[in-house]
Amino acid sequence: MKKTILVVMVTIISTSLLAQIPGGKQVFTSPKLKEEIATHKMVAILPFTASISYKRVPKDYNADANKADEQKLAINMQQGMYTYLLRKANDFSVSFQDVERTNVLLKQKGIYEKIGELTQDSICKILGVDAAIKCSYAYERTGSEAGAIAKTILLGVGTGKTGTGSLLMQIYNGKDGELLWRFFKEMNEDVMGSANLVMERMMRKVARNFPYEN
Repeated sequence: MKKTILVVMVTIISTSLLAQIPGGKQVFTSPKLKEEIATHKMVAILPFTASISYKRVPKDYNADANKADEQKLAINMQQGMYTYLLRKANDFSVSFQDVERTNVLLKQKGIYEKIGELTQDSICKILGVDAAIKCSYAYERTGSEAGAIAKTILLGVGTGKTGTGSLLMQIYNGKDGELLWRFFKEMNEDVMGSANLVMERMMRKVARNFPYEN
């Protein structure tokens, strides 16, 4: 009986740990990357595009509330990335424009919610920067929070998976709007995650490939 219980527990723990292993990453590097980024001094982090979907739509799903959550997530992710880069400013060859300034300039021109309709070089000109980082984050909720909380209590932080998140990060040249670098990464998310924690984890993965890293 004890042996059976032990086997079951080991299986549960092993499955939980395997579920936390992040998916593969995809990286694109332009042949012009090194040449172009050598001229960059100021880089903007554009407003994120964030989406929240469900593997199984809950009975109490509210489209308006979900949209509000997406907007809040987008803002938090943009601020989280800026905070991370600012905190490690000495590690990078460029400076990053304050996201508050970025957002205000975009709103003044009436394009804050329309940046997907403009070319990247025109956006960089409006912001007065040498390059722009454009990101999108997609979160798919796959598990119930109640079940995830119970698993977290039993097995520890990082085991209560509630969904999967994928980050697409792209760097565009301000001079001609050309795509210089593209990074895609998918990771499992747990119930204890927040936008800042997710961004911290993502950026640690990105940092190994980030072209502005000294």
